[in-house]
Amino acid sequence: MDGIIYQLKSVRKDKMCIMSFFLPVVLAIFLTVMGGIDLSSLEEADFAICQRYFSPEDIEWLSKYGAVHTYETDEELIAAVNDPATNILGVQKTGNYIKVLISGDELEIFKEIAASLPVIYEQRMDTSNLKIEVLPQPNFISNYKYVFIAIILIIAMFMGCVFNAMNMVSEKEEGIIFINEILPMTKRQYIFQKIFIGFIFGCLSSILTVCFSLRLSLRYILLIMLLIVLSAFISALVGMMIGKWADGILIGIAYIKVAMIIFIAVPLVSYLLNLGKTTIGKLCYLVPSTATFEGIMAMINDNTMEAVKSIIIMIFQCIIWLLIFLAIEQKKSYRD
Repeated sequence: MDGIIYQLKSVRKDKMCIMSFFLPVVLAIFLTVMGGIDLSSLEEADFAICQRYFSPEDIEWLSKYGAVHTYETDEELIAAVNDPATNILGVQKTGNYIKVLISGDELEIFKEIAASLPVIYEQRMDTSNLKIEVLPQPNFISNYKYVFIAIILIIAMFMGCVFNAMNMVSEKEEGIIFINEILPMTKRQYIFQKIFIGFIFGCLSSILTVCFSLRLSLRYILLIMLLIVLSAFISALVGMMIGKWADGILIGIAYIKVAMIIFIAVPLVSYLLNLGKTTIGKLCYLVPSTATFEGIMAMINDNTMEAVKSIIIMIFQCIIWLLIFLAIEQKKSYRD
């Protein structure tokens, strides 16, 4: 117990471990907040006009294509157009024609509207019987919200490797690893303490991330907890391997980055390219985060069978990774 308390104190001093713990939680909160904001209005056109030059019929016609803002003078209109914080298009009327003023820093879509609006105005009588319907812009964040949530959960579940790897590398840098060799502690106890740190922090970070990002039905609570525990255990084992292989902080960080890129990229590419039933898709399950990702998406889509299948795969993954870790340790013991 004293050894675990010491390990906790050691982690508390590591800023990278603290940042790694809170990163997925902060991302989950941010995504939850941003997912509820409608961003489609940002692509709606805004027009500025001098009210005295436009009839009510003209204003009604222009309002079909965007929001209309009225000003008393041309100077106020030009100032609104030149405001760098807006994409307002200035509309001036001369006789039966209009021209559109732009500042030049607008988005390309608004420049195209400015170029085509005068022609549309000239032909408005020919198209008066046509019904104009502005289609809603797709909300990118809303459409891919749950994919982002699954990726954030993978970051949280497999963040345990950061704790173990950085903790062990720091001990090498500070020379504590030599002290550990003479402590009255068996190798099994040392391994247990190290795995416990990455495992427990990975679980806690994942649970907090789930609480802030997902609203699962009660029947999935046990399944998501199993998925968290299994993923965090594998992550802790991977962190132990990285910590043993890395000879310095920079090398350790490089190994961690490579591991996290693989954990994130493989399931994401498999999902986006719909590789699940292909040979390549099945090979992707060699990376444990693929089963985790598929399990999370299955619970989100209310597919219990697929979620159970992912958990079974993760159980086999845990056994395989544990055997690999023990084989590496045994081989190292023979060398020593």
